[in-house]
Amino acid sequence: MKYLFTFLLCFMVFSSIAQDDLLEGFDKEDDKKVLSTWKSLKVVNFETTKLVAPKEFQLIISHRFGSVENGIDDLFGLDNANTRFQFVYGLTDWMHIEASRSGVNKTYQLASKFKLKTQEREGFPFTIALFTGVDVNTQLDKSIYPRLEFIDRLGYTIQLIIAKKISKKFSAQLSPTLFHQNFVSFDPQDNTQYALGLGGRYKLSNRWSLNVDYGAHLNRADSSPYVNPLSVGVDIETGGHVFQLHFSNSQAMLTNGFLSQATGDWADGRFFFGFNLVRVF
Repeated sequence: MKYLFTFLLCFMVFSSIAQDDLLEGFDKEDDKKVLSTWKSLKVVNFETTKLVAPKEFQLIISHRFGSVENGIDDLFGLDNANTRFQFVYGLTDWMHIEASRSGVNKTYQLASKFKLKTQEREGFPFTIALFTGVDVNTQLDKSIYPRLEFIDRLGYTIQLIIAKKISKKFSAQLSPTLFHQNFVSFDPQDNTQYALGLGGRYKLSNRWSLNVDYGAHLNRADSSPYVNPLSVGVDIETGGHVFQLHFSNSQAMLTNGFLSQATGDWADGRFFFGFNLVRVF
């Protein structure tokens, strides 16, 4: 079963290599389709239905700092950064591929996103996309887990994203998610896990928007030390590109991480500041 998961998801990541003409790095509306439901690839933690344009390459540098609870002692968490380097390339107008490395668990990821359907002004009411990913946790130590094999380091994600631009200012989405971890840090937890993501974007001005997302883990083990991720942020649009600032109760940024290992508590001040920087080539 472990190897079947690996084969299927790797196949989906690399299955298509066709390319179309270059498009601009931001969406424009047309007479029939609604194309600007989201301005960035993520709400905060959860993927959006937006893809990178064909033949466009993006380098995304993401930082999620430590908890702000210790105040000035560690400069509100700035001394303890988790960094993610993400490389995204658009193959067609309906598919892009990604490769990234995240500091949490020293995790590498190969991923892809597919546009399945676009919301129409008069017709189909939603934009639908599919995200798939394969993660490799390189931090697991064989001296601690003598029977550890490479397959145990792997995790998998499949996420369906259903979004709707409800008005000129407000967009929302649902993200049913299935993810599987061959190694779980909390023994009673099932390896295969389910979650439902909720996300929203409210446009405050031509350049600013408020973004919120939440992940409801649907089969978390009893007495688990982990919690559901809740995140709030702002998108700042600058000349077709977006700079993101946010707060979250999860320091992990990959889907398997923030859904299964969020530890923060908003009420106790245990949450994390972060930002995303995007360079388009």
